[in-house]
Amino acid sequence: MLKETPQLAPDGQPYRISTLRNSAGMVVTMMDWGATLLSCRVPMKDGTVRETLLGCATPEDYLHQSAYLGATVGRYANRIANGKFVRDGKTISVTANQGEHQLHGGPEGFDKCRWRIVRQNEQEVLYTLDSADGDQGFPGEFRATARYSLTEDNRIAIEFRAKVDKPCPVNLTNHAYFNLDGTQHDVRQHQLQIFADSYLPVDANGIPQAGLKDVTDTSFDFRSAKTIADDFLREEDQVLVKGYDHAFLLQAKGDVSQPAAHVWASDKQLQMTVYTSAPALQFYSGNYLDGTPAREQGTYTAYQGLALESEYLPDSPNHPEWPQPDCWLQPDDEYLSVTEYHFIPQ
Repeated sequence: MLKETPQLAPDGQPYRISTLRNSAGMVVTMMDWGATLLSCRVPMKDGTVRETLLGCATPEDYLHQSAYLGATVGRYANRIANGKFVRDGKTISVTANQGEHQLHGGPEGFDKCRWRIVRQNEQEVLYTLDSADGDQGFPGEFRATARYSLTEDNRIAIEFRAKVDKPCPVNLTNHAYFNLDGTQHDVRQHQLQIFADSYLPVDANGIPQAGLKDVTDTSFDFRSAKTIADDFLREEDQVLVKGYDHAFLLQAKGDVSQPAAHVWASDKQLQMTVYTSAPALQFYSGNYLDGTPAREQGTYTAYQGLALESEYLPDSPNHPEWPQPDCWLQPDDEYLSVTEYHFIPQ
């Protein structure tokens, strides 16, 4: 009888899966390839368990999708216009992977790397990754750590740290897609609240064309909770990208004790609250999920998951005038970004 060969990652080594558990019965799984969140199963008040993360059926399937499902992305999450920026009079070109632009760190970004496991137990897993000077065009020898932990009160806590030996823009985030209904429904029926007074309009390629815009009297006003479908595609800023795919500058201004956003399942039986030290949240309504390999149903459809990515505003290396901390990491400093997703059964 032939022994089945285990699936191997592109580097020829097996994928390493880590499982986090708490006493409440919540279970989170991850893999070291891309430091990727695979699954987040939340125990409900009625005794059922609800899968809240979009994901693939096997680790290998993650190689055949372009949605960055659950992955850790960097060095610079979101977009860098025209794949270049200027620092001290010198133009630095980074590797483009979305036309002439760079998205989520380039064609071989951190989502396509094996992160080394430093330690792991049922409460946490700590990954580390080294990136060489010039990797995807970015300057400096770079080392990052990503600590994912599961708390007793049902929070996925994510802590990114990084150091570099040359000045470099750094913007790490996790690209999880959530569906609090259990991944089978349209997330536009979720309710959403984002504590932000302004958002960043973008063109059809997701590139900012002007400065921040007040959310007042627009479809981007989520300061009071509303169903995502209520104002969907109401304005040209949405139509350009088939829905919401925009950064919101948060009122919390990096205070991780203040909520950045709340999301509610369409049946109101599950709430998720987001906290972050990052200045902005990118709200993406899953506009281009069509055809993405799915865990149980073949492929996902558009709008089946939403992302709330904690980060600097997109294209920040080209916009030092924006009202947020500097995205450039200096050799003597340490990058630190903390985000928590808190699941609260109702």
